Amino acid sequence: MLRAAASAAAAGALASGCDPKRSADSAATAASARATDGPSPQGTDRARHPAARPPTRAPGLPPEIDHGPRNGHAVALTFHGRGDPELAKALLGEAERAGARVTVLAVGDWLDEQPAMARRVLDGGHELGNHTMHHRNICALPADAAYAEIRQCADRLRKLTGSIGSWFRPSQTRRATGQVIRLARQAGYPHVLSYDVDSLDANDPGAPAVQRTVLDGIRPGSVVSLHLGHAGTVAALPPILDGLRRRGLRAVTTTELVT
Repeated sequence: MLRAAASAAAAGALASGCDPKRSADSAATAASARATDGPSPQGTDRARHPAARPPTRAPGLPPEIDHGPRNGHAVALTFHGRGDPELAKALLGEAERAGARVTVLAVGDWLDEQPAMARRVLDGGHELGNHTMHHRNICALPADAAYAEIRQCADRLRKLTGSIGSWFRPSQTRRATGQVIRLARQAGYPHVLSYDVDSLDANDPGAPAVQRTVLDGIRPGSVVSLHLGHAGTVAALPPILDGLRRRGLRAVTTTELVT
């Protein structure tokens, strides 16, 4: 089993409270109309691969979603998509062996470096979303730069899979500003995906700490924030999934959780 790297790094403060700008680019608005265009001619063979989901629309739910129904038996494990592809593949394999499905929010420059990972996620029955192009502090960016972060990653996803992805999650923040929510909608995403449980795994506290943090905080309907590219997260996933099973909970895609 992969071992977690020990780290004493403290959790970074989440970005919040950015002042949204009022000026919306007319060019951005025009470009948003192309967000739901058909697949690129360079898209992969659909006959050999599962179809990528379009952006999820959940009528009745708010523009920013941080959890699903509390009266069910499902949770969503969501992963910031970046890092060593071998660790990512190992984690997806652990999920699949347990019959779990996860949501990966991919960073665009990671997809540029590891384009095969987009299809690896979908081929495992998981879902794929957008976590900005360069993982910048999107709340601190002016409207045109923030929109470019969303659109450029959406373009990568569409080129690789035929869809801009099921969800958009803003980078370096737990909560989106009104500006970011509006720009995500312009890019084709009806909802912004937040979370109610932070695993703190990006600080590499070790697999037991990741397991404890997740299982202590999770409840029916929870959306959990985790990260690819961390050995401790890979090692923590089997006991997390076993702990969910013992509580009568199952890990599903976020779309399945909320729709």
